[in-house]
Amino acid sequence: MPPSAEGRSADGTPADGPAPLRIIQVGAGAMGRAWLHNLAESPDAVVVGLVDLDPGLARAAAADTGHGNAAVAESLDDLLGRVEADAVVNVTVPAAHRAVSERALRAGLPVLCEKPLADTVSSGLSMAAAAELTGQLLMVSQSRRYWRHLDTLSGLLDQLGEIGAVGCTFRKAPRFGGFREQMPYPLLIDMAIHQFDLARVLIHADPIAVYCDSYNPSWSWFRGDASAEAVFEFADGARFAFSGSWCAPGLETSWNGSWWISGANGTATWDGEHAPAAEDTDGHRLGAEPGSRPEQIAGSFAEFAAAVRTGETRPAGEVHSNVLSLAMVEAAIRSAEHRRRVSIAEILDDAYADAIRTETEPDLRDVLASWPFVHDVIGEHRTVSTPPGAAQ
Repeated sequence: MPPSAEGRSADGTPADGPAPLRIIQVGAGAMGRAWLHNLAESPDAVVVGLVDLDPGLARAAAADTGHGNAAVAESLDDLLGRVEADAVVNVTVPAAHRAVSERALRAGLPVLCEKPLADTVSSGLSMAAAAELTGQLLMVSQSRRYWRHLDTLSGLLDQLGEIGAVGCTFRKAPRFGGFREQMPYPLLIDMAIHQFDLARVLIHADPIAVYCDSYNPSWSWFRGDASAEAVFEFADGARFAFSGSWCAPGLETSWNGSWWISGANGTATWDGEHAPAAEDTDGHRLGAEPGSRPEQIAGSFAEFAAAVRTGETRPAGEVHSNVLSLAMVEAAIRSAEHRRRVSIAEILDDAYADAIRTETEPDLRDVLASWPFVHDVIGEHRTVSTPPGAAQ
């Protein structure tokens, strides 16, 4: 039984309900502060440690967000021997996600990692192997899955029968400055994974291919392509059409985008901010129960905490499932670069071969090599079935 902490009695038993998870958070930047505020409000967490390359920044962030008693260090290794923890929240920059998550997993700690899982699908596969090797949960915080209106929308879709087409229009004009404005595909890499991942939630099937066209309007303040049009094919025959831009001032959509979903028995719409609406084939308005769960990162942490406590191995965002959302991004980029239809099988096959070729840890390479077929272990619904080397 874990040692005493806030919410625990002296003998380590819960003082009032389930004991909060003792959390080490890695990363104290802007998103790190958002997570610290969230964890301060959560009954499921007590932050016992905070890691950042800038210890002064970490101390200030901890004090400002109500975690003044948390131990501070420059590296996760420095804290692992000093504090007892139940889990790690990884809020580092994407390039550091793999190293931090794997170190925590090898230390026997489950990990909740900010999106994206990794900077490449290849690295994501190695991270899935690390979770298998250690037997620990690695979950990605796809925070836009956690909206009460999305729960209501799901209830409406249950009444629409077979879903044939899903569309999302995304129009924003943010001026971030910094690295995003220098990226080659800023919209696809940094934003569209949210909408791609939500399409998987709404369709309840795995994507199998995409055709994507990306471009940059003449007035764009981004160096790389800030706009894209993509059509994904799903294993059940459904299509997902995405039309997005990060340089579209005026009449902007919500950050979730504006959605329509067409089913055999009617159509639903959602503007990403307000309650969704739906009508059946006779024009009758449909209803569904409103959602009530925590939203955004509070929702992802609540699901993570429940999974850690119960031993659930496949919560939403679990690494083997989330790799597929990352593969959708890579497939869209490859399609845009080569002006052709790209299959998800192609992306996974190439990433799997690269992961085995480049993996430097023998135990992780052995796990990867033990997979008889990468598509058997990646994805939520596992309906991608084209074997390696087959015609796409």
